[in-house]
Amino acid sequence: MDGRTREYLKGRFGDYYRRSDVSPPPAGNEREWGYITWSSGGTTMVRHHSLLDIAGGGDLGGFLAGERPRHVYFSAGQYDDPGAGTMGQKGWRGSDLVFDLDADHLPGVDPETTSYAEMLGECKGALRRLLDLLESDFGFEDLEVVFSGGRGYHVHVRRPDVLELGRRARREIVEYVLGEGMEFDDVVTTRAVTGSSGRQSPAQKRTLPDGGWAGRTSDRLTDFLGELLAMEEADAIARLREFDGIGEGKATAALNAARNNRAELEAGNVDVHPAVYGLARRLFEGVVDAQSAPIDEPVTTDINRLIRLPGSLHGGTGLEVRRIERSELGKFDPLVDAVPETFLGNEISVYVREPTTVELRGESFRLQEGVRSVPEHVGVFAMARGHASKAGE
Repeated sequence: MDGRTREYLKGRFGDYYRRSDVSPPPAGNEREWGYITWSSGGTTMVRHHSLLDIAGGGDLGGFLAGERPRHVYFSAGQYDDPGAGTMGQKGWRGSDLVFDLDADHLPGVDPETTSYAEMLGECKGALRRLLDLLESDFGFEDLEVVFSGGRGYHVHVRRPDVLELGRRARREIVEYVLGEGMEFDDVVTTRAVTGSSGRQSPAQKRTLPDGGWAGRTSDRLTDFLGELLAMEEADAIARLREFDGIGEGKATAALNAARNNRAELEAGNVDVHPAVYGLARRLFEGVVDAQSAPIDEPVTTDINRLIRLPGSLHGGTGLEVRRIERSELGKFDPLVDAVPETFLGNEISVYVREPTTVELRGESFRLQEGVRSVPEHVGVFAMARGHASKAGE
């Protein structure tokens, strides 16, 4: 990025901050703060500061408007002395549980062939799966959901009982959310069958209890069997035979068991027939693949992690790092709602280095190489992404 472009973006970031009211996170004075400047290298990180260090008297807005940083971060961790020069000297008290989803790290997404808008759409689907796991399986409430301003989303959990979790406990949460290393036998519950006399018999029954990965697998099994029973029998058998190890005999047995044991299946009993149990085992892997959330593991396990400040601007896009109310998530469109109003209503001249497409505020702009006059929010995005530079007016 050349000097003219850096100075232009730095100035306009300052205009944004002078017009914005950016608030610190809870316990902001106990967190480490860091930021990246508009230096020629583009990656000069200033860190190991307290909020009082960077914003004398705690005036975060004044610091942002004056320094006009390219990126701004605060720590997930809370400390006795957040401005100390080494992690060992800070005196760790606890850390938020933070989850990060990056669009270009999602399975099946190729940044070379997938547009930015399409990647963010895929990432929003992954975010929904993550929130379902955190709320349904862990019982986490009052989650802070944040669009990162760049490639994805952050989710912050600040419940008192998670703050002191160590790296190993956080790693176990990551493994659960990813479905990593999980086997079908891990989610099946086996219990002895009670006879009519009230005595336990030698027989055992395997079930998929409500909730968690077991409940998801049970739901998928009953839904799938319901779909099969709605088909012509020949089609249902053909569909079942697509699974490895299921021939015509097992397929027919599974269908008959499904017809005759609907209530038992809906209660999670997968022992109504060996063919049904085998089908549940085969479906389990697909359930984990489809409903796990591909979070960035190091972000969650790192108790000293720096994370982007909501309300700040992302220096790689010019978009706002935006808090999202849980009830507003469905209609949130980052390429509309995270475009700063400061950059709307003006035209600027940029030099487009190579043909590129910018999709913002519901419009698609195809920028050809050369000096072009574009809406400022489009130009800021293209310059921040490295596709254009500021041209003389």
